[in-house]
Amino acid sequence: MAIIAGVNIPDNLRVVVGLTGIYGVGQTRAANIAKDLNIPSNTRMRELSDEDLAAIRNAIDRAGIMIEGDLRRENQLNVRRLVEIQSYRGQRHRRGLPARGQRTKTNARTKRGRRQTVAGKRRAPSH
Repeated sequence: MAIIAGVNIPDNLRVVVGLTGIYGVGQTRAANIAKDLNIPSNTRMRELSDEDLAAIRNAIDRAGIMIEGDLRRENQLNVRRLVEIQSYRGQRHRRGLPARGQRTKTNARTKRGRRQTVAGKRRAPSH
């Protein structure tokens, strides 16, 4: 296991895919880091030397990329601010609903949870 920025990255992953395991590093940024350090795209994490791993850590630090705990904290503070100023987006976050204008009549299951059955109208018995 390679450890970068406090994250364990499995040895069998390609470098670009492994770097995306770091919160705040996506595919584009990971590919750019590998390209800047002249690491071939098909290299596996286990094939990297300690110097390569150190170079990756330094590249992330040099780029000034906010990752892992700092980024999570920043996002959490942003959401908390929206909730405190009672903006529309803050209200949606507080209620656990989509905040970016998506429809909720259908879809939005991941935000709203499982379907709950609502009892239908009862008919009066007919004679």
